[in-house]
Amino acid sequence: MSSFGENLSELLEKYEHEFDSKKSQLISSLQPFYQHDLDCFSSPPKNYRMRAEFRVWHEGDKTFHIMFDQATKTRFQVDQLDVACSLINQAMFQVMKYINLSQILRTKLFQIDYLAATTGQIVISMIYHKPLTDDWTENVSTMLSKIEGFTKVNIIGRSKKQKVVLGNDYVIEKFEIKGKQYTFKQIENSFTQPNAIINEKMISWAIDNSIHHASDLLELYCGAGNFSIPLSNYYRNVLGTEISKTSVNAAQYNIAENTVDNLNIARLSSEEFVQAFNGVRKFNRLANIDLLNYKFKTVLVDPPRSGLDDKTLELVSSFDQIIYISCNPNTLVENLSTLCKTHEISKAAFFDQFPFTPHIEAGVVLNKIT
Repeated sequence: MSSFGENLSELLEKYEHEFDSKKSQLISSLQPFYQHDLDCFSSPPKNYRMRAEFRVWHEGDKTFHIMFDQATKTRFQVDQLDVACSLINQAMFQVMKYINLSQILRTKLFQIDYLAATTGQIVISMIYHKPLTDDWTENVSTMLSKIEGFTKVNIIGRSKKQKVVLGNDYVIEKFEIKGKQYTFKQIENSFTQPNAIINEKMISWAIDNSIHHASDLLELYCGAGNFSIPLSNYYRNVLGTEISKTSVNAAQYNIAENTVDNLNIARLSSEEFVQAFNGVRKFNRLANIDLLNYKFKTVLVDPPRSGLDDKTLELVSSFDQIIYISCNPNTLVENLSTLCKTHEISKAAFFDQFPFTPHIEAGVVLNKIT
């Protein structure tokens, strides 16, 4: 991770070099399947992360955020984090200031997580190795009343079998895609895209490269509807699947908030959906959804780092178009070895979600070979 001690011109020059290096890595990885130019989307080199997690360290009468060097595993104090958005940096300073003034808040505090939104809202999760008492709640309420500079501050206390919420356990985020604004509930301790600017670019890219017409879209691993809600404006009907109950509940809220009437979410894993789609097994969670009514042409997948399993690969290979968003080029390439037997890549993209890290986010569009 860069320390960002350079001036702006040095920082931008370093970022451009690092960006080109990661782009070259992705081009090389995709070379067996795709030999054309990539669509490339850069990020601001700093203040781009909307989520951050810190261990908490105690030395004498002082408490502070720490992180660990990935190479040496040694800990280092973090007062400000350049990659985190300005809201998280503001919160880090104020939260630690008040924690150091309260023995009740300090004692056995183990970790602090931050989730921010471009709307100025933030959730601060404080994780303890002790039961949370009324005294703790009173001290947090006092701290909450003094934190300034936010549209809304929410604080969550977590301990074994305890979750105490002051405010909400979510933030409300707003994105603008193709001139239209979307509202999303993003829940603490569940998956959200960490780089808001790159997220908007990924969604727009998926829209630009998808088959619309009078067909339907299937999205596997749909989360809280990050892709499927904006894409619903471009398809007859959309069906999303997601295994996390928390994400499904957030998706239902987001569907209602964005007045979407052509999107259904089923709480199923990708493996379960394959069984349902192939008529191998019936699920009560699909009781109100008739799969025979859908005319799918496009499937969008944004799988975990492990990529797609064999059964899901077999399913998506039957679609005319596959939009594959990947957080792991290694498993993407493994999956392409199968998918490119039936499809060919028409577009590929590099999304720099995490500047100054080795992580590469990629997108490919595959169309069935005729």
